[in-house]
Amino acid sequence: MRTIAWFDELSSEDVGVAGGKGANLGELVKAGMPVPPGFVVTVRAYYQFLEHTGLKDRIMEILRNCNVDDSDDLNRASREIRELISGVEVPEELSKEIMGSYRKLCEVCGESEVPVAVRSSATAEDLPDASFAGQQETFLNVRGSQLVEKVRSCWSSLFTPRAIFYREKKGFQHEKVGIAVVVQKMVNAEKAGVMFTAHPSTGERDKIVIEAAFGLGESVVSGAVTPDHYEVEKETGRVIKKEVGVKASKLVRDENGSTVEVKLDAEEARAQVLSDEEIAKLAEFGRRVEEHFGSPQDIEWAIEGGSIYLLQSRAITVLYQEEKGDVGEEQEEPMEVLVKGLGASPGTGSGRVKVIGSLEELSKVEQGDVLVTTMTNPDMVPAMKRASAIVTDEGGMTCHAAIISRELGIPCVVGTGNATKVLRDGMEVTVDGARGVVYKGRVEKKEEERVQVAQAAPKVVTATEVKVNLSIPEIAERVAPGADGVGLLRVEHMILGTGEHPMNFIRDGREEVLVNKIADGVRKVAQAFYPKPVWYRTLDAPTDEFRSLKGGEEEPHEHNPMLGWRGVRRAIDEPELMLAEFKAIRKLVDEGYTNIGVMIPLVQHPEELRKAKEIAKKAGLEPHRDVKFGIMVEIPAAALIIEEFIKEGIDFISFGTNDLTQYTLAVDRNNERVAKLYSEKHPAVLKLIEMVIRACREHGVETSICGQAGSDPEVARKLVEFGITSISANPDAVDRIREIVARTEMRLLLDSVRK
Repeated sequence: MRTIAWFDELSSEDVGVAGGKGANLGELVKAGMPVPPGFVVTVRAYYQFLEHTGLKDRIMEILRNCNVDDSDDLNRASREIRELISGVEVPEELSKEIMGSYRKLCEVCGESEVPVAVRSSATAEDLPDASFAGQQETFLNVRGSQLVEKVRSCWSSLFTPRAIFYREKKGFQHEKVGIAVVVQKMVNAEKAGVMFTAHPSTGERDKIVIEAAFGLGESVVSGAVTPDHYEVEKETGRVIKKEVGVKASKLVRDENGSTVEVKLDAEEARAQVLSDEEIAKLAEFGRRVEEHFGSPQDIEWAIEGGSIYLLQSRAITVLYQEEKGDVGEEQEEPMEVLVKGLGASPGTGSGRVKVIGSLEELSKVEQGDVLVTTMTNPDMVPAMKRASAIVTDEGGMTCHAAIISRELGIPCVVGTGNATKVLRDGMEVTVDGARGVVYKGRVEKKEEERVQVAQAAPKVVTATEVKVNLSIPEIAERVAPGADGVGLLRVEHMILGTGEHPMNFIRDGREEVLVNKIADGVRKVAQAFYPKPVWYRTLDAPTDEFRSLKGGEEEPHEHNPMLGWRGVRRAIDEPELMLAEFKAIRKLVDEGYTNIGVMIPLVQHPEELRKAKEIAKKAGLEPHRDVKFGIMVEIPAAALIIEEFIKEGIDFISFGTNDLTQYTLAVDRNNERVAKLYSEKHPAVLKLIEMVIRACREHGVETSICGQAGSDPEVARKLVEFGITSISANPDAVDRIREIVARTEMRLLLDSVRK
């Protein structure tokens, strides 16, 4: 076994030689990724050090006599071991090898003393089923003769209290965990951060999550700042979410080569870190890295002089599946939101708040408490294990609190900005780690429902999503496990079910009652499906359905209500009603339901879409930022000028094939004399659908279908062939359509291979 190995000499088979980080860097180099040059001081060097100094037996004896659940004893053992390591010199021959490799790296980089990052790389680290986040130490901007000392410090960090505790609790034998040290040229980063090639909190495999801050990336990983948060649609590369964090400071390399913290002024602190072009380039690297490793990856990156560098990559050790969801929670009534942040680890946890200002206060946290702090660090892990949930002021999806909480299965909300100020010791709260919200009071779990959902049969995974159409919110929990989201949530039942004309509420000054009724219904669905998408269609009832309601006496009599005053055309004439709907959605967004999209029905001109967006903005709802915004394609005019709607700005479209068919064929499907001519499989209807799908795919717009045709197996096959993003079927047809979709996708794949 070698004592020094260069990155290009390593592969995934060398974890026992170079540790997880080192082996993965070798793979990145082999895959042609832009990796700063460097080498690994291998595990053999560490073992040589222990053997030459005679420390191994003494270290193991101290560990055997240590009670890791006793903080004082754990700290004593760590201190004794680390003093032993720091009290002996690195063997001269080994020092020469390390420094010789460093001088060679300087030659490669064309510098007399190249600054390097020195990182631990444990042999049990960054494996598919274990994350040692923050367990060992990292040293930045190391130069010259400092290197040997920092390598020894990395070896010593294998025995920090947190590392000893973690190995014990994970069942790793201390004597079998070695440590290598990665020595890599420092990137003097202007921007840096972390990228996940699957959503680390929700488990969504079709998203790439990027977090970024100014300066060196340690501020992101440590949680010292709340970074920018970007989400990218993996297949299309389209940016679907941007949240600009407040970055109060940055870490930079000063003229002396030291790492220093620099405070940012208010303007720079709130500036967006990455351009759209940089986001796209990073996402492309992420896709390639995931493809190379064959599994979702957690990647550290940096940008210097406009060039992107990948610093390391590791498997995402905990990836929650969407179908696990956040289920079984009883939240029929809206709760008071105390603080909001970024949902970093899913699930809900209730308990008494314990605000921690320093490590000395960790003993305050008892079993089941909610730990609230500015940012966790590895020394807090024992207390984190006792907590029912964790809330922090700072940090993003990749900070210590987020990573450890996901591994421990503890709900976590990070980056709230003010949790330590708003929450007080003893307060009872509920933390929703999926939506990133902390509520006042407790929410008890329905264990019976949790078991029922957990025992549901796993669904077949398809590239084309299979969603469900819903009208009755009460059935949402029952159907949620089998569907990929809600492609059509009709509001008509929620409003017409009141027995009162919706404009009556507004005319009588009871708009808030109407807003709450809509919000209550949509909340049930959004909660049951979270984080899977729920597309809410604004009111589309024809006039004859309003007439029988209290206050509906003045409704006009129309010869053909289906071609009359309904959908967006009525909303533009009576904007107060659509405004109430958007206020309900705004209310839910404020509660943390970020999975809601809005569909505008019966549009035939982009001007109608534009006016609907204006109404949304009056309600404080920003299209494309707060919610995805889309249209129903159910009038041939909308299909024929789909490019104009795309220019106006849409995130998705959904085909309403019931109306699209009758409007295309001039057939009233309710007229028994001509109903035999009604067919969603008519070539003209299918041609319109195919044309729209192709245009939307070209521009990165999602496509779906929520009409009756989505439940027809023959039409479903055609839609998959056209490349539709999702199919939304009736609840009783979801499983059957999913099977058809899976078979069609397999047939298309086989056909492409044969060609």
